Amino acid sequence: MNFSLTLSADRQGLYDITHKVAELVQSSGKNEGLVTLFIRHTSASLLIQENADPSARQDLESWLNRLVPEDDELYTHTSEGPDDMPAHIKSALTATSLSVPMRDGRLALGTWQGIFLWEHRHRSGPREVLVNVIGG
Repeated sequence: MNFSLTLSADRQGLYDITHKVAELVQSSGKNEGLVTLFIRHTSASLLIQENADPSARQDLESWLNRLVPEDDELYTHTSEGPDDMPAHIKSALTATSLSVPMRDGRLALGTWQGIFLWEHRHRSGPREVLVNVIGG
C-alpha cells in the first residue's frame, strides 16, 4: 500500500514522525513485511534516532551545524539564502530513504528508536514523505 504524508517543519531541526508512520502501518491491515519511506526534497532528510532524551536530538543538530556551517565562502549555490547549500550538503550526508521491518502489524523499531524528519532549512514549506507498506 502506498501513502503520502505531508508534514510541516517551521524551523531547522528533528521532528518525530514515528506516530504518523505507525498509524499508516496500522491502517494498511498488513502484519509482516517492510515499510519504506522516501522524502521528496533535497534540503531535508529522514533519520532513525533516539526518541527518549531530547538532548540527543539537540546534540545531533549542533554537531551537523558545526560540520556544515552556513556562509562558507566556497559555496556558489546561494540563491535561496545562506542555509541553502548547507541544507543540500546535510541532506546528502544523511538519508533520503529508510526501511523499517514490520512485525505483528507494527513497526519493528527498537525501544528507544523513532523516525524523524530532519529539516535542514531555517524556513521551509510542506515536506512530502512517501510511505510504502509491503507485505502480508
